[in-house]
Amino acid sequence: MASISLQHIYKIYPGDVTAVKDFNLEIADKEFIILVGPSGCGKSTTLRMIAGLEEISKGEMYIGDRLVNDVAPKDRDIAMVFQNYALYPHMTVYKNMAFGLELRKVNKDEIDKRVREAARVLDIEHLLDRKPKALSGGQRQRVALGRAMVRNPAVFLLDEPLSNLDAKLRTSMRTEIIKLHQKLQTTFIYVTHDQTEAMTMGDRIVVMKDGVVQQVDTPQNLYDFPVNMFVAGFIGSPQMNFLDATLRKDAKGYYLDLAGDRVDLPAEKTADGKLDTYVDKVVKAGIRPEDIKDDEEFLKKHSGCHLEAMVEVSELMGSEIYLYLMYKGHKMTARVAPTSKAKNGSTVTVAFDTNKIHLFDPETELAILN
Repeated sequence: MASISLQHIYKIYPGDVTAVKDFNLEIADKEFIILVGPSGCGKSTTLRMIAGLEEISKGEMYIGDRLVNDVAPKDRDIAMVFQNYALYPHMTVYKNMAFGLELRKVNKDEIDKRVREAARVLDIEHLLDRKPKALSGGQRQRVALGRAMVRNPAVFLLDEPLSNLDAKLRTSMRTEIIKLHQKLQTTFIYVTHDQTEAMTMGDRIVVMKDGVVQQVDTPQNLYDFPVNMFVAGFIGSPQMNFLDATLRKDAKGYYLDLAGDRVDLPAEKTADGKLDTYVDKVVKAGIRPEDIKDDEEFLKKHSGCHLEAMVEVSELMGSEIYLYLMYKGHKMTARVAPTSKAKNGSTVTVAFDTNKIHLFDPETELAILN
């Protein structure tokens, strides 16, 4: 049983520097949890506290039913995979993978069985006699995973394990780690600053900023229902567009006054009347690039919201085009079909999918409409 409970966890360094503040999280057995956020947000510090490599300043941490605040790292039934692989350069791959078991006085036959089984699963059987310097980055990362696997830990901790790999290898290793989690059926806690990794790998994602948890949810819910502007802007690539608008209401319903253009908000999204306190006030409107289009069918379907914008840069990405637009002093990004005729310097008519508009309070940055 490897459920983990973090209750009001703080990490305070000398000089009253708080790296992690009031961190609360319940991780279920066999769950794949991702900690994501910009550099310096406290995600690696949190992982190191779970591992026992950093002392918890305040709060309680349980693995299963056991309070582990004062339990040594080696007694926590946890294995950690680091960003820099942390392999012993003078040892072969086999010795690197076997070393932790030898220290624990596991018998030789059992060590051999576990090392060869892990090597088979990770497809590194042919590398067992090599030294780390003769391996590629991806192979070293597999060895680091294998070294953790042979211990049969209850919990795997992975600290930015793919950040040293090139883009193509990162994508294939992502898939390998997902398959590994399904095969091993253990709890995985994975730290990354790459939101694409977070969105594709995790059962749930913990979004952090300045040591504080912003939101914990499934990838889809984070994407569709961000609690604030930080989460909305961090999750999704290219990031969400944020525009200043004034919320208005007339006989037809709520609408946004966007630099003089009217953008009607769907009646079914605003029927609860919660927006009344924001009428005639400035709000932040958020719209994702994929919800802004320039094709005729989309324009016809979303006739309540047509905007004229100037194309500053058009980037062909193969299956789609990114349009970097200037709209009345606002910068916007749109993801449009590769058939788009928009050219650099030209004026283009775009429409928003108004069902996908998010509204935020400009002062608190909290979501008021998703």
